[in-house]
Formats: sequence, C-alpha cells, structure tokens
Amino acid sequence: MELYFIRHGQSVNNAGWGDPNYRENPDPPLTEIGRQQARFLADFLARNQPLQEHTGWNSHNRHGFGLTRLYTSLMERAAHTAAPTAQTLGIPFAVWKEIHETGGIFSREDKANPTGLPGKPRAYFEQHFPTLSLPADLDGSGWWNRPFETDGERQPRADQFLADLLTRHGDREGQPVERVAIVSHGGFFMHLMCAILKLPWRQAALDLRSWFLLNNCSISRFDFIQDEVIISYLNRTDHLPDHLITG
Repeated sequence: MELYFIRHGQSVNNAGWGDPNYRENPDPPLTEIGRQQARFLADFLARNQPLQEHTGWNSHNRHGFGLTRLYTSLMERAAHTAAPTAQTLGIPFAVWKEIHETGGIFSREDKANPTGLPGKPRAYFEQHFPTLSLPADLDGSGWWNRPFETDGERQPRADQFLADLLTRHGDREGQPVERVAIVSHGGFFMHLMCAILKLPWRQAALDLRSWFLLNNCSISRFDFIQDEVIISYLNRTDHLPDHLITG
C-alpha cells in the first residue's frame, strides 16, 4: 500500500498566525491562497495520475500516482482542499473522521478551558460535496459534539488510524496495490509519524523538541511493503509555484 498524506491548503487561521489582533476560527475556511493551492494540487495529480510502464522504482512518482481512493477529515479546510482532486480524478471520495486535527472542533475564546463545539452538520457536506461519502451517523447536530480532545487522547487515535488503515487497505495476495491519499492536518501528521516510527511524542536528542514541518498542500509518501515501511518523501511542494508555498 502507498499512503499519500496531503496537508490542507492555507486556512484563515494559518494566515492570521502571529497577528495579535486575529481571533482564531474554530473551523477555519480556506483563504483565497488556500483555494489556489488546492487547485494546483488537483491539476498536478490529474496530470500525473496515469501509471506509466517503467522499470525500476517509482519512488518519486516520476511514472504517475495511480491513486485509488481519497479520504478527508470533516474539518472545512480539509474537505475543501480535497474536493477539487476528487472531482478531477473521479476516484472514491470518503470521510475518515479520525484524521481530524488535534483538539477537534472547539472554542478558542478561553485558551485555558477550550470548549467542544458541534462542527458542520450533514446538510453542509451534502450541499458543498455531493460526491463525498459521509458516515451514517453524521446528522443535523454536527459531526464533533464532544469535549475538547486532550493530549492523552491524540496519540492513541493516530495509532488506531494506522492499524485500521493497514487492515482496510494493506497489501493482499492476488489483489492490486492500493494507493490511498488522505487530506489531513499538521498536528495529526506529527502523531501519525510517531505511530509509524514508534517515536516518543516531540522528544528529540539533547532535550530538544521535535516537529515535522508541513507546508500547506504538501504531499508526503509512505510505502507499506510486507514487513517494512519506506518513507519515500516528506513535505513535497514542487507542484506549487513559489508564491503559493505557505506554512
């Protein structure tokens, strides 16, 4: 199985980072730059979707991507990033709730005591993403409707996602290789890396703290082959023009 992790496009929260007057949005939409990034991503993947005959490795997708399915989180910025790619490629497009950003949907007013919020309801996704396969339990009350996700709940969620991903899409004898793309978030990516490599959360050598930087709409690739995982590349942004590379 090949896993392609795509970070969402620039959100209004990303754009407002560092501005002391900006008030964070609990479910931020994409900026105009974010929408352009999503379009460039979709066009790039469409041009390179067909798998070409070749000898040797295709570790940098020089011979195509051949994506077989696309998942998104239910956060607005991820779904709007994924939609142009789903429309352009015409591959199965579904929600995977567990790939949401750390914390979930919550009020940012009181940083010491964040409060869980409902999130977008089913009607929102049906209106904006008619081809998106939605969970059966998503109704009019919103998809989150839970307290703020604590630090202790985050790594187990990433661990479980990885196990479920391999169960659902891992290589099977006699079956074609799955090439799965997910559109998710920077914080979740950190926990997923810890799950894949069994790393301690944010602990590096010499008492430093670690972080895997991801730009908006970057692509990272992981190959799960028999008893090993190969990290082919991280934070690939060559499909974006310089003026659309944001963090």
